[in-house]
Amino acid sequence: MSGRYRLESKLGSGGMSTVYLAIDETLGRKVAIKVMHREISDQPDQLERFRREARAVAQLSHPNLVAVIDAGEDGGHPYIVFEYVPGETLKQRIAESGRLATDEATAYAIEIGRGLAAAHAARLVHRDVKPQNVLIDPDGRAKITDFGIARSIEEHGLTATGRVLGTTDYVSPEQAMGKPVDARTDVYSLGIVLYEMLTGEVPFIAETQVGVAMKHVNELMPDVQARRPETSAALAAAVDRSTAKQPQDRYHDMNEFLADLEGALEVEVHRAAGGQTNEATTVLRTVPQKRRWLPSKRRASWAGLIVLAIAAGIAIAIAALSGGDEQTEKPKTPPVTSETIPIVGAEDFDPQGDDEEHSEDVGFAIDDDAGTSWSTESYEAGLAGAPKNGVGLVLDTDGSVTPATLDLQTNGGGWKFDVYASDSKAVPTEGPFDEAGAATGAWGDPLASGQSAGKNMTVGLSGASGRHFLIWITDLNGVEAAEIFGAQLQS
Repeated sequence: MSGRYRLESKLGSGGMSTVYLAIDETLGRKVAIKVMHREISDQPDQLERFRREARAVAQLSHPNLVAVIDAGEDGGHPYIVFEYVPGETLKQRIAESGRLATDEATAYAIEIGRGLAAAHAARLVHRDVKPQNVLIDPDGRAKITDFGIARSIEEHGLTATGRVLGTTDYVSPEQAMGKPVDARTDVYSLGIVLYEMLTGEVPFIAETQVGVAMKHVNELMPDVQARRPETSAALAAAVDRSTAKQPQDRYHDMNEFLADLEGALEVEVHRAAGGQTNEATTVLRTVPQKRRWLPSKRRASWAGLIVLAIAAGIAIAIAALSGGDEQTEKPKTPPVTSETIPIVGAEDFDPQGDDEEHSEDVGFAIDDDAGTSWSTESYEAGLAGAPKNGVGLVLDTDGSVTPATLDLQTNGGGWKFDVYASDSKAVPTEGPFDEAGAATGAWGDPLASGQSAGKNMTVGLSGASGRHFLIWITDLNGVEAAEIFGAQLQS
């Protein structure tokens, strides 16, 4: 083609084009060439879509995006030249494994999300995020390809109203309904891909593609923890929020999704207790410290346990090499697991009101029963209409403890909260703020801030000690009440 590219073999084919492995004879390297089918190359809208893909992706440069090298036309065949990525697709990896390790799945979701975030920064939405369009290179890195139906956020007119583009197994509800889309469509599709990596199957199955699309519109997402119980609450919460039916209930952008995924990756790697995948540890090294959820004290303890394990291995090797006849018992390495901190009681907290916030229900937040819950009172005009700076729930432990995380099951809705700790034997009667909004100092500085994100979520704490932990709800964000079905502190 064009006197430069020699086609070697077919790599794949779709409705719009065929992709070939080729040799760039000028530079002597392998490339992938996408050649548009002749029968649609004379259709102006399809030709423009094809050319637009080349222009759009050529502007992007990111290690998790397949790069565009060249574009041209030969004998009525428009083509795009991409870097050649040997290896397999993510879909093939899932088919071979059935499902991926939770830390590996999280790592791949982060790499895909980073590539998409770069596209979004260039005002480009992929709109066809699926594991078939993710290549795994020989180093294990995920790279996104096939921006064939990508679209500029500002662009209009190339997709007829009501026409659905994208694979329906991963299609967002708004895309399935032919409504306008933005970057949150890619957030949804990536959430579905993450669900498939964790469970080995897509969430919705029907006899037709339209049937699948309508399930994305109308049916609740299956609970990922029900199908993969070892999934952490942090990762399950990210799946839940990313796949919310309404775009406004999802992460606002890909970077917000990435922040939660990067925090969840640290949790998953630590829960793997030495069995983590290479890809997960590689990606974790690139996560900024400010996005890590586990406090440095806990990370240090893990490092100490790893050193102990190595020392134990050396001792065993020396004993074996010594040739002694005496039987030596192997040193036992302590298990590396998170532990639930017992919560001995709970109290409602309403210092700026009548000191009553459904006190009869507080036990439901700590009874390990997802069918019961504690909730705030109903605030139709929000807390500001009360007016209050906040209300909350206090979790009491049997002594001073240093939790690493707070696991919550909530009603979602995006209500905002801060977490405080007090080591006082008597719970401070003042809130973190007085009625004028000034800090009172009764609870000190917050350990963390969060926003309810679906059924399950994990909040990383700063490592401070305390006997009482206050979940201080500051903004209901449009819902009438905040509801907590379960709360656990983890060491």
